Amino acid sequence: MAIKTLFTKGPAVSLRFILLGLTAVVLVLLSLFTDVLDKPRSQLADFAKPLYQVADWPRRINEWRQQTFVSHGDLLQENQRLQTELLIHQRKLQQLASLSAENVRLRQLLNATELLEDDVLVAELIGVSPNPLSHTLILNRGAHDGVFTGQPVLDAKGLLGQVTEASPNSARVLLLTDPSHALPVQVNRNGVRSIAEGTGDLGVLRLRHVSNTTDIQEGDLLVSSGLGQRFPAGYPVAIVNRVNRDPGQPFADIYAKPMAQMDRARNVLLVFDSAQTER
Repeated sequence: MAIKTLFTKGPAVSLRFILLGLTAVVLVLLSLFTDVLDKPRSQLADFAKPLYQVADWPRRINEWRQQTFVSHGDLLQENQRLQTELLIHQRKLQQLASLSAENVRLRQLLNATELLEDDVLVAELIGVSPNPLSHTLILNRGAHDGVFTGQPVLDAKGLLGQVTEASPNSARVLLLTDPSHALPVQVNRNGVRSIAEGTGDLGVLRLRHVSNTTDIQEGDLLVSSGLGQRFPAGYPVAIVNRVNRDPGQPFADIYAKPMAQMDRARNVLLVFDSAQTER
C-alpha cells in the first residue's frame, strides 16, 4: 500500500520540481539580460535590511562587551606601554633640542672665525677640573695639533683663557676667572689700560689699582691690550658692570662680566698669531 501511494504521488512531485527549476532558470535569465527584476530586487533588499541588522546584533554586543569590560591587568599593561612610548618620544625630543642648540653654537663659532685675522684651530671640551677653586678645562687637541703653552683660547663671544699645558693629544686651559689669572686689558672706548684679574667666580673679573679719577664707566667694553705679548690685542674680554668709587679711598672697585661663556662653552678656538707664525 505504501509503495503504491509513493508511486501515485511521484509524478506530481517530479512535475513540481521541474516547474521550480524552469522558474529559477527564467529568473536568472531575466536578471542577467534584462532590468525587469532590478526594482523588485531593490524592494526586497530594503525589506531584508532590518533582518540583517537583527542578525548582526550578537556581533555588535560582543564588540561592545570587549570595549567596555576590560580587565584591570589589560589596563595596567596598556598604561605601561603608553608610558614607555612617551619616554621614548621625550628622549628623541631632548636629543633634537640638544642637536639644535649645538648647531647654533657651531654657527656662532663659525661666525667668530670670520672676524679673526689669525689662524685658528677648533677644539672640543672633554673635561672640567673637579676642584672648585681651579677654573681649568681639558681640550681634545694637543701638541700633535700644534697647540702650545700660552696659546689664547676663545669661544664665540670672547676671550676664554689660555693653554697652560699641552700634552700630545690634549691641552689644559686656565680660564680668565681663575684667581691666579691676570690679563692686561684696555677700555675700548678711550684706550685706558688696566689689569683684569680672576675672582674665582665664573661671572666676575676685577680691575685692580684703578684710580678714582680714571674714566671707566659701566657698560664699557674691555679688550685685550696686547701688552705682555701673551694675548693678541683687540680680543673682547668683558663688559664693565659695576663701578664703586669711595672718595676716601685712592682706588675704585671695578668689576666686569666676561664676554665668553665660561660655564657653557663646548667648542672653542685655539688662536695662532699670524704675525708670530710668519716670524
